[in-house]
Amino acid sequence: MIFDEPTRGIDVGAKVEVYNLINELTRQGKGVIIISSDFPELLAMSDRVAVVNHGRIIEIQDTRNMDRNTLMQMVFIQKIVEYPEPIAIARQAGFNNLRHQDGKPPRIAFMPAGNEYTYLKSVGEGIKAVARIMGADVFTSAPESGEDVEGQLDRLRQVIQQDVDGIILSTHDEQALAPLVQEAVNKGIVVILVNSDNKEFPAPLHGVVGYRQRRGTHTIGEYAIRRMTGKDAIVGVIEGAPGTHSTERCGGFLDAIAGRDNFKVAAKRNGRWNTEGGYAAAKDILEAHPEINLLFCANDHEAVGAAKAIEELEKSGILLLGNDGDTEALEHIYEGRISATVNTTPYVMGQIAMQVVADSLAGKFQGGHVESPLEITDEHTVLEYLRDNPNKLYPKPSKDYYTNWSITKIKKR
Repeated sequence: MIFDEPTRGIDVGAKVEVYNLINELTRQGKGVIIISSDFPELLAMSDRVAVVNHGRIIEIQDTRNMDRNTLMQMVFIQKIVEYPEPIAIARQAGFNNLRHQDGKPPRIAFMPAGNEYTYLKSVGEGIKAVARIMGADVFTSAPESGEDVEGQLDRLRQVIQQDVDGIILSTHDEQALAPLVQEAVNKGIVVILVNSDNKEFPAPLHGVVGYRQRRGTHTIGEYAIRRMTGKDAIVGVIEGAPGTHSTERCGGFLDAIAGRDNFKVAAKRNGRWNTEGGYAAAKDILEAHPEINLLFCANDHEAVGAAKAIEELEKSGILLLGNDGDTEALEHIYEGRISATVNTTPYVMGQIAMQVVADSLAGKFQGGHVESPLEITDEHTVLEYLRDNPNKLYPKPSKDYYTNWSITKIKKR
């Protein structure tokens, strides 16, 4: 009999009942396989433990002389997620002074720019998914607003003083955080910058994980060119708050459409990376330039806000483009409220970031920028995520798209 995570999410009393059932089955001579990320559970209930990676058994050991640290090390040295060859960064931190002790479960801080971003929460879910398999302890520390740089600085100061082995960091103000990043590196803490492709960070880093922002938005610019073939495109650009992210994302899109006779940029506004800012910027642009028929937004939060403004102004025929791959934006694409987004697969990005931390602590990563995958998602491909891979989205989709899609197909027949 196979038990898959038999005690996750249940109380202590229910756990005892499950364990009694398993013990009774073994007393009857039945074979039992437990699939679990709960290390104490595995050690208490198993005679042998097998580590499985990508459907293949990597290692099997007897549990009689095994403790939690031995099991953790057995799992931690395995590569759970594959990633491409890193590209060199300008200021590479060394790996000789790392504070992590072998055999001890690593403690990792995930420090996003702000709790308001569901995109970064999705990155965090990917981090936690890999950490659970490895037996690593992950906690999140972030200000509520992504514009609260002082709040992020305070939290980073506090985390550096704690017993942490690694920091996975995302920020909108790299210059402000650079001195504290340097301090963390000096203390032997692995620091990985996530959701970035900046190879010129102003302080040494152990690694960078993220998609190439300019390339991604250049791709959606090419998508816009194809969609606007034979038409004049009057463009509004909703930027993010000033910084590297906004420069790269808007720059990629503008580079793609530069020199196109049928494309004209009529207006640019700062959407401040959030839904409210996107709404205000879109409403301002569309009221001042009612002829606009294409809006590019630097992230999906802004695109969701822009979609609301378009609906309130009763506009139609506007090609609305985003960047990120947020669940809400994907659902907007399915509903026809957003046209397309640069889907940067944030959950996968988080998985890669955690694997890079693990490889750094195990001496298997020598630094650099690891590029995470991206693709353009529109109405033709959005169900590949909402229907086929909902577990890789955070928050989860608001409804069961498989059932909804199946009913729709039956009705069409």
